[in-house]
Amino acid sequence: MPKEKRKHLKVGEQGHLSDLRRGQRCVVLNMHNDNKALRRRLLDMGITKGVIIRVKKIAPLGDPIDIEIRDYELCIRKEDMKEIDIEVIK
Repeated sequence: MPKEKRKHLKVGEQGHLSDLRRGQRCVVLNMHNDNKALRRRLLDMGITKGVIIRVKKIAPLGDPIDIEIRDYELCIRKEDMKEIDIEVIK
C-alpha cells in the first residue's frame, strides 16, 4: 500500500488537522462533520473552535496521531482529523 503524500503547513497557513507534523501547534477554526455522534464526541473531548492543539506523536504507520489539547493527551484517527479545519500558529 503506497504511503499517502502529506501536505506540510507553515505558520499562518490554513488546512486540516491531519496536515500537521510532529511538534506543530494550531488553533481550531471549524469542524465540518456530517456524523452527529462523532461531532458530539469530538466536542466532548474538548475540540472546539478556538482551542490550541499540539501534535505530540505520530504512529509509525501514520495512524493514530497523539495530540495535546487542554493539558491532556488524546489519540485520534487521521480520518477524523481531516474533518477539522485549523490555522498553524507555531
